Amino acid sequence: MTDCVYRKRQILDGLSAAKTGIAGNIAIIAMRSLAGGKSEDANPLINLADCEKEISNAHNASIVFGRDRPGSKLSGYGGRGDTHAGSIDIVVGRLAHRAKTVNSEGDQIYVDPNFKVDAARIYLSQKTDVDRNFHLAQGMQPYADYRSAVAIKADGVRIIAREGIKLVTGADKLNSQGCEINNRSYGIDLIANNDDTDMQPLVKGYNMVTCVERIYHHIDKLAGIIDMLLHAQMAFNSAVMSHSHVTAFFGVPTAIAASPALQGITTMIDHFGRVETGLLAHYKNTGAARINACRAGTPTSIVSYYNYTN
Repeated sequence: MTDCVYRKRQILDGLSAAKTGIAGNIAIIAMRSLAGGKSEDANPLINLADCEKEISNAHNASIVFGRDRPGSKLSGYGGRGDTHAGSIDIVVGRLAHRAKTVNSEGDQIYVDPNFKVDAARIYLSQKTDVDRNFHLAQGMQPYADYRSAVAIKADGVRIIAREGIKLVTGADKLNSQGCEINNRSYGIDLIANNDDTDMQPLVKGYNMVTCVERIYHHIDKLAGIIDMLLHAQMAFNSAVMSHSHVTAFFGVPTAIAASPALQGITTMIDHFGRVETGLLAHYKNTGAARINACRAGTPTSIVSYYNYTN
């Protein structure tokens, strides 16, 4: 991984001259910031709307209480004047690595919420278009338009539980807008790289085991058919080997032909030594493969020992 701006301990770009001039050099600023000491970060301010209240600090971190607003004051359901659209926007790092407190003329910079660029955010809204606001691929679920939502976005998102985690859909019959929910339309999409061009349904483990078990069953049946065919062929070959004709001379049988007899012995040995032994190995191998694939807990099991889906 190449070095990037995040590796720098002190970034003074875009700070006001008054702030940077106090210390005069980066070393003193770094010393003052140790152990949670007061320091200065690039800190653009939000263009607050009249309905919004902000709790913030000098380190580009804030909580804004207002109405649904994914961008400018005219954006979202708050921008168009809807009621029942309250929101809480928890943000750290507005404009992320491009953040500045002042512009080149030394004037304070004001910004709007930027759901694409801002470093990390937890956004709660009573009514919003969460998928569209965060530019998410639709996947197999309908867009959550005109719905309440909680969105979490950062470079790395971790949900950590000391015990279990459940992702549950369809918990209620009505949504926050009072509409009846068609639970058959909603589920859980796992979308990597925000790309939904090859979405496929997850496999149900038990059903998959049943399917694989049936396949193994029919493979074993087929091996049994081959085994029966082999024994029938061996019986026929034995008859041909010892075949003779009755002569007109008092019904005395003729001698057994040497060539078929010799070839018959070779074929019998080949059938038993290769085909019969191969079938026995086949039964052993398919039995082991069935155990390895269909029993939860084995290293190559097709079902998870811990995780389930419906």
